[in-house]
Amino acid sequence: MLRKLDTLRLKLSRHGAAATAYEAAVKALAAVADFKILRGVFVDRPDQAFLECPYQPMLLDEAALRRFAQDPANEMSQEFIDEATARGDQCYAICDGERLAAYGWYAFGATPIGLPGVLLYYSPGYVYMYKGFTHNDYRGKRLHAIGMTRALQHYLSQGYRGIVSYVESINFDSLKSCFRMGYSVFGTVYVVRAFGRYRSFSTPGCRQYAFRVERAAGPGAAALIFGK
Repeated sequence: MLRKLDTLRLKLSRHGAAATAYEAAVKALAAVADFKILRGVFVDRPDQAFLECPYQPMLLDEAALRRFAQDPANEMSQEFIDEATARGDQCYAICDGERLAAYGWYAFGATPIGLPGVLLYYSPGYVYMYKGFTHNDYRGKRLHAIGMTRALQHYLSQGYRGIVSYVESINFDSLKSCFRMGYSVFGTVYVVRAFGRYRSFSTPGCRQYAFRVERAAGPGAAALIFGK
């Protein structure tokens, strides 16, 4: 009980009463339905404050990925690598010698978001960032922000227009981190599963980036109804 009170006090001090109440309401709804609120974010200009890196930033080839996946602390399974590389996704990482300090994955087409039979789509010409990770030994060094900013610089040099991603609406710390890096929210996608079907509703701001959740093609895909 005391731990819960301490957690509540921390949330109130960090995010305020309104945000804390919003989080409680969303979690209450999620307890009775498979429900997500996704804030679509984008960035197209690297923030110079996050370009200096204390370690070595790089794109990892498959051999390096397989090697790092052998350590459970890196939270990257061989099965995940199989699926991601089959789609053509890339891992932009920060390495400290032979150690994996941080990484993020970058996709160039429809990508799973952890819901069965559902994919996230977005406008061609943008890169989608997902699965950001910083090793426990390297927390507090801004490596997540540095890695994403260096990756943005790299993909802009390859002709892409910027990076899009999403943050769950109750993940206030991640949203704040995105804002510090120069990300802006462009819209929201609501996804709920009820009576065996997923329903998706997108706000108008998502149209500029064709940012939407859709049913995956193929047999056995979950049914999905779209909002405009």
